[in-house]
Amino acid sequence: MSNRGWIGFDLDGTLAKYDTWQGITHIGKPIPAMIKKVKEHLKEGYEVKIFTARVTPYRIDDMQTCEASLAIKAWCKKHIGVELEVTCIKDFLCLCIYDDRCIRVEFNTGRILSNE
Repeated sequence: MSNRGWIGFDLDGTLAKYDTWQGITHIGKPIPAMIKKVKEHLKEGYEVKIFTARVTPYRIDDMQTCEASLAIKAWCKKHIGVELEVTCIKDFLCLCIYDDRCIRVEFNTGRILSNE
């Protein structure tokens, strides 16, 4: 674990291709550019986590959350080479999150920045 904080990567649509929901344990094919980015951050010594709503604590069936986490870790091992922690919680050690749904806002101003 890095003492510099952690970097999050959304799963569906960011790290893995996503078309339609096919179940809690189905994960699409890896997106090569993002897999490369994960590996770069790991090589630089950063802790990398998968940041996904699949493991929300608000799910009625806790077994689904466990199944999702195990499936994601196995997918990471296969496509990244290591199991990564899976979370849906952003804390004070989070440095940044790669996500297909976010809109970037300038720090302390509220000004929306270009995502390009």
